[in-house]
Amino acid sequence: MTATVPRPPKVSFRDRLLRLAETVTTPLLPGDYLDLVAPLRAGAALRGRVVAVRPETRDAATVVIQPGRGWRGHTPGQYVRLGVDVDGVRQWRAYSVTSVPGAADGRITVTAKAIPDGKVSNHLVRRVRPGTIVQLDQAQGDFVLPDATPERVLFLTAGSGITPVMAMLRAGLHTRADVVLVHSAPARDDVIFGTELRTLAATGGLRLVERHTETDGLLGVHELDDLVPDHLDRETWACGPVGMLDAVEAHWASRGRADRLHTERFRPTVISPGEGGTVTFTGSGVTVDADGATPILDAGENAGVLMPSGCRMGICFGCVVPLRQGAVRDLRNGDLTTAVPGDGVLIQTCVSAAAGTCDIEL
Repeated sequence: MTATVPRPPKVSFRDRLLRLAETVTTPLLPGDYLDLVAPLRAGAALRGRVVAVRPETRDAATVVIQPGRGWRGHTPGQYVRLGVDVDGVRQWRAYSVTSVPGAADGRITVTAKAIPDGKVSNHLVRRVRPGTIVQLDQAQGDFVLPDATPERVLFLTAGSGITPVMAMLRAGLHTRADVVLVHSAPARDDVIFGTELRTLAATGGLRLVERHTETDGLLGVHELDDLVPDHLDRETWACGPVGMLDAVEAHWASRGRADRLHTERFRPTVISPGEGGTVTFTGSGVTVDADGATPILDAGENAGVLMPSGCRMGICFGCVVPLRQGAVRDLRNGDLTTAVPGDGVLIQTCVSAAAGTCDIEL
């Protein structure tokens, strides 16, 4: 009996070209070069191009973004995480989407308020220019309206806390419900979307209560009994500083109405990059000290951590793992990447070194 030797599978000319291209471009892939000329193409990592920047107040601006083809849309009230390169460091921050879903041109907007020492917020408000490419994640968050719109709605906001609410109003909530908005800002000119909100109020779209804290002082939760007598009977969404939200939650809980309150808290982020640092591999429970010149791949292997990798066999991107939090430096070009829990940032451990304390999900 003659044994039949299976023929090797045929390799198409296209596949051969791709393999050749990968060999030539290693350690990068051909797609990395396509990113330079078509960063928003289908199949690429999700990105967006800044189309315009519109000032809103002296310290706030709306950034118009054309997202890539992978963008799946948003629900009013949700936020999107932006990866923005600021002075060579990729920073990730979350901003509410302030535009109406399904715009004809496909564009979205986020509105940022510059805060003291806020690297990303100040960059977006004062430095970013049209044409800039930013990293994007899909919209997320549950600070949204239910499928069945409540008959009566109360919004309690302060500062940039108005941003998720603005998307709900722009989507026509005020035409389907009795809406009251109580908003605090230092002065009249500091009210983000002030003109738009006052126009809505003047045409009967909502009842607007403005609190200008420089002259009126901070809003006390007890004042709601007079300002909005039926506030505990309204489905309420609150977004603003931590102190305000703590007081609001305590008030609703003490009145037995906690189930009618929905809050959105923005997380503070402080990352201090340096040279080298402590690397923790969270899944393995191993912590090592690494200098700023040693790839995290080597640091992990030297400590006995089973590190995924195909680098030494010419297989690129086999060592990509999540950076849970901290900062790393790209050894090829010195670029810094930072992350906090929930950012979902991926790094190549073969070309990344610790730039301060960092946690690796491995």
